[in-house]
Amino acid sequence: MKKPIILILLYAFIDVLGFTLILPLLPYYAATFDASPALVGLLLASNAATQLIGAPLLGRLSDRYGRKPMLVVSIAGTAISFAMLGLANSLWMLFASRLLDGLLGGDISLAQAYITDVTQNEERAKGLGLVGAAFGIGFIFGPVLGGVLSAGDNYARPALIAAALALINLLGVLFVLPESLPAEERSKRAQSPATAPTARALWQALRRPCVGPLLSYRLFYGLAFTLFQTLFSLFVQKRLALNAQTTSYIFTYVGVLIALVQGVGVALLIKRYKDKQLLFVSTIVMAISLLAWAFTPNVWVLLIILAPIAVSGGVAGIVGSSALSKSVAPEEVGGTLGLGAALDGLTRVAAPIAGGALIDALGAPAPGVAGALIMAGLIIFTQRRILAVPDYECPAPATLDGEPSPDAQPSAAS
Repeated sequence: MKKPIILILLYAFIDVLGFTLILPLLPYYAATFDASPALVGLLLASNAATQLIGAPLLGRLSDRYGRKPMLVVSIAGTAISFAMLGLANSLWMLFASRLLDGLLGGDISLAQAYITDVTQNEERAKGLGLVGAAFGIGFIFGPVLGGVLSAGDNYARPALIAAALALINLLGVLFVLPESLPAEERSKRAQSPATAPTARALWQALRRPCVGPLLSYRLFYGLAFTLFQTLFSLFVQKRLALNAQTTSYIFTYVGVLIALVQGVGVALLIKRYKDKQLLFVSTIVMAISLLAWAFTPNVWVLLIILAPIAVSGGVAGIVGSSALSKSVAPEEVGGTLGLGAALDGLTRVAAPIAGGALIDALGAPAPGVAGALIMAGLIIFTQRRILAVPDYECPAPATLDGEPSPDAQPSAAS
């Protein structure tokens, strides 16, 4: 394995480890400030709201000026936001922390862009799968550490440890991680209108026929999956009466599943099936699994149901990113993955707000039922707009005037 890949995987692991120290604990932390379920949903959504702005911008800037400078900016913002979280003495400080982290939190999409720089198309899904595996391993250890560190309802301690981990990551990127884009390539991209960090350039990317259906899929799949992901702690608190420590341990179990699927399973599946086929099957599995999750009667059944959710979510996430990176020219990868991350952010805005309101109005099963209905509609969309469409050559990247760039090379969509 190439040294840069090893380094970026280590970076991703440390980044996710810090994030998952506090992820399962946020609803409990907010409850110490008397936050209602609806306010908890807003807190979770606030991070994603600013990511709508930050992720595409950081991605486009990384296409022009390199991945490393933008990683430094992103990690520094993460460190400051976690420190704010640990020192919070009011609910508004929790919100301020999450807003800052979202604005500068394009780190995972930047890591994915880095991987695309140092891998060929045929290795792309495997490389992104390894990033996903690092994500999963972080999910194994982070929630356990968070559960231990939060003993006695001390939620500030895990946040401050997360800030320290972010500082370690920052030093590693500054002094060890090499830049993945050569200087001459960065100079060339800085002159290209296709990488301009403008709303118009991003909108053009969304309209292109290779990119549009994949981004639409990512949006609606992400909305359903995020209803599960962001409301999980609140769901088990309300339906199964689990405490913060037990919830953290369940997140660890999910991390093991994610690491296995994305580190091993994806590499095996992509050798036998096309990206579009894997997306279609993952959609079906997720629809059934979310409906089952909604009516989970106890912890043991929950652990069984979480397996297909983790498998389908892991496969769809990695394969979707791989297909998206292949649908554009190399100089647009960072911006396009950033746009995908922004759509992920949009789902993390809508899902917690809607899910918190649904739980308030209809009870704990409501987010799972809503997610299953969204996935049922996406099955039809995937069949008609993605699976049934023959493979074709992606168009060359457009200029800001809407015409193809004369020196751009098309790439095949899989």
